[in-house]
Formats: sequence, structure tokens, C-alpha cells
Amino acid sequence: MQITYATEGAPGYVNEDYAACGGGWAIVLDGATAPPGIDSGCIHDVPWFVRHLAAGIARRLIARDWNLDDLLAESIKDVRKLHEVTCDLENPDSPSSTVSIIRVRGDILGYLTLGDSPIVIRAPGEALMPVFDDRAAHLPGGRPYTPELVRAWRNRPGGFWVAGADAEAAYHAVTGSVPYTADIEIGIFTDGVSRLVEFYGYDWEQVFSVLETSGPAGLISVVRSLELDRPLRHGKRHDDATAVLVGGRALAVVPAPRPADWRTLVGM
Repeated sequence: MQITYATEGAPGYVNEDYAACGGGWAIVLDGATAPPGIDSGCIHDVPWFVRHLAAGIARRLIARDWNLDDLLAESIKDVRKLHEVTCDLENPDSPSSTVSIIRVRGDILGYLTLGDSPIVIRAPGEALMPVFDDRAAHLPGGRPYTPELVRAWRNRPGGFWVAGADAEAAYHAVTGSVPYTADIEIGIFTDGVSRLVEFYGYDWEQVFSVLETSGPAGLISVVRSLELDRPLRHGKRHDDATAVLVGGRALAVVPAPRPADWRTLVGM
């Protein structure tokens, strides 16, 4: 199984995304950046949180055959134990992260996604299967969201769920499994990359086309070029961006495009 990935922080900022992979599995996390001036109640930064959560997930993926939601719940508990004495983990702005996991066991592909980091499964001859947890896109009142509104609905019934201090969030993840064959491709993306589909008019076939010709780093270059050329009306101009390709035919990756070349990658 071939797994390739790239991750890049928003220009000028520390990368709060994290990706890791191993034999038959891959994980992607997108740490939540607190708005300026907000007290998280925690002495640790978001990169600390995502690194430790990723380590717990990876350790369990390697060690034994866990259910993915149980695996995530126990990993959240581990991180909580590391800083519950020093930090106020009841603070709703304490560090948190999206989590997306895929795992292949024999002829079964299992997946879990919590928060807005989609998994997309592409099997030859079948329609693409995007796996979304898009609850954060449907909060009351519509975008742009205020920090107060996000705080009120984070890890609440009727709102949205992310991995933070409460292990219960793991049981609100989107989970499932599909048959696996060696010619299946799987993409995992943080929202810094999936904005290509959400805001810039791409479809997932175009995303996979770029992945296969220029790899995950080339896909992120396309995102950065579009962010400069067509800034979003709401939200961050740039975001941390991570793309993982599991399987597929990305064997002869061409160099990442220069900023003016993004259109050539998708025939535009």
C-alpha cells in the first residue's frame, strides 16, 4: 500500500495540522485555533495537543484491533490525564482537534471522521464516496460565526463535535466500513484543502486528478495559488493544509506548480 502526504501551515503561522501513517492506516488532525485574546485555560498550545492525541491514536492502531470510536475515546482520555492537573479542561476553549482515521484490515476499510476533515473513497467504476462530518457548517444563524456562537455549540447535542477534553465526543464521530481492494484510492483532507470543493468550485474527481499528477504537495500549491487569486469572503485567507493519498496511481509526480500554473493541473 502506497501512502503519500503533505502538510503545510498557513503562511507565517505554526502548523496546527498533523498527519501520520503506517502499515494499512492513516490519521489526520486539524487543531482548532483559538481566536486572538481568548483564554483557553490551558498552558499548552494546540500543536502540543494534536501531537499527543495523534501519538495515542497511532499507538493503538499499531497495538491491537480496537473499534475506531473506542480507540479515539481512550486516546482523548490519555491526553486529558497529561494536563488535567495543570489546565482548566472545563474551559470550552481548551485545545481541540478534528480527527480522521482510515484503517485497512484484510478486505475491509474502516473509517472515522470527527469534525470537518473529510475522507473521500474512490473505487474504480463506482461513484466517489465522500465521508463528511459537516455539522460545524450548519450552526444556527449561518456564517460568519462569532466565537461566542462556536463556543456555545461545540461538543453539544445539536451542535458539532471535536476531540478535546471529553472522550464522549468520540462516540459522535461518523464511522463505517466498506469493502477494500488494492485498486481503491482514499483521500484525507483538512478543511484547508477541502475548501477547493467547498468554496472554489472543484469536484472531488478534479482533486484526485491533481493528487495523481502532482501529489499532495502539488494539491496544496493549487490551494495557495487560489487563495491569492480569489480570496474567500469569510474566514481565513490562508489555513493550515494537509492532504493524504492512500493507494492510487500517483507514481510519477511532477514538480509542484508555480503560483501561475494552477489552472493547467485541472485543464482550466
